[in-house]
Amino acid sequence: MAAQRFKVGIVGVQPGRSWAARAHIPALRALPESFDLVGIANTSLASAQKAADEMGIPRAFAGVAELLAAPEIDIVTVAVKVPHHLEIVKATIAAGKHVYCEWPLGNGLAEAEILADLARTKSVLGVVGTQARLAPEIAYLTQLTADGFIGEVLSTTIVARGGGWGGVIPQKKTSGYLLDRANGATMLTIPVGHVLAALHQVLGEVARVSSVLATRRSSALVADTGEKLPMSAPDQVLVSGVLASGAPLSIHYRGGMPRDGEGLFWEINGTEGDIRVIGPTGHAQMVPLALTAARHDDKTFQAVEIPASFIAGFPEDVVPGNVARIYAKMAQDLTAGTRTAPSFDDAVAIHRIIAAIEKSAEDGQRADVMPS
Repeated sequence: MAAQRFKVGIVGVQPGRSWAARAHIPALRALPESFDLVGIANTSLASAQKAADEMGIPRAFAGVAELLAAPEIDIVTVAVKVPHHLEIVKATIAAGKHVYCEWPLGNGLAEAEILADLARTKSVLGVVGTQARLAPEIAYLTQLTADGFIGEVLSTTIVARGGGWGGVIPQKKTSGYLLDRANGATMLTIPVGHVLAALHQVLGEVARVSSVLATRRSSALVADTGEKLPMSAPDQVLVSGVLASGAPLSIHYRGGMPRDGEGLFWEINGTEGDIRVIGPTGHAQMVPLALTAARHDDKTFQAVEIPASFIAGFPEDVVPGNVARIYAKMAQDLTAGTRTAPSFDDAVAIHRIIAAIEKSAEDGQRADVMPS
């Protein structure tokens, strides 16, 4: 019996530069046994038609409403800027379509909770793009930690560079909105949010946090125009906390790119050894990662080889590869009734950590993550 193929429409495609063009379209095309990419909806029919022609996609829709009204569409991928997630995802759920929404799910915890509740009420599968947690290195790290590779976890530390909040952005059109904290697309919500999803996957719940959010750069230079734009988003994120297991947690993200190409250092310290995740930037969801470990009497860290079973069957390019892993889980969930893909409820759990970080920074006091 042939596997079911789900028909997908994407909202928000700009050939050559958008996340949908770079990640979602090649990811879907890497899974032809499960997905059929039907069409695109942008802000206008002309924009959608241009994108569809350039990307070789059959249909351009006049807008989101026309896409949602198309009976052949099973899944809607929402890959637009964060402030538009709530409206589009709500409409998608109301239309009875399953939805893959890019992370962050909402502009803050309240919006994420609304969308998770709606998806649950309507029995719609809501999947969120926290793809770092499905990266082969993170998936294998999850297994190693659960199997006691480093013994009982004593503590964990993350130091990373966040990239786009370093005082220079490449383009006003694509990156300018990241500078305004009100848009919900900041260093805290994007790279820190993705790594929090990975941490949550590997080490479990975060119980409480104390944090500092600082905006040390008040403006950013736009490389393609030479103008300066105001920046209210934090370029320093410092968090100390405790996991539900009792293990201490420390995170420091800094805006900008690393000088030496080493922009992510995540170490988990255990009773039997230590294991590290290393990457070129703090965007763990979209960069190649590596694992190293030292156990027992080891004096140096050695590379940890990722088993082929964690890698095979997906694009080698990290960006579409990790997104394809989410789509594969989504197809499995829709076919078998499982819940293996990162869900809207999972997204709420990460939004809840971010909200506690923001509250602690604002109040200057420790904040509990889980609701009382």
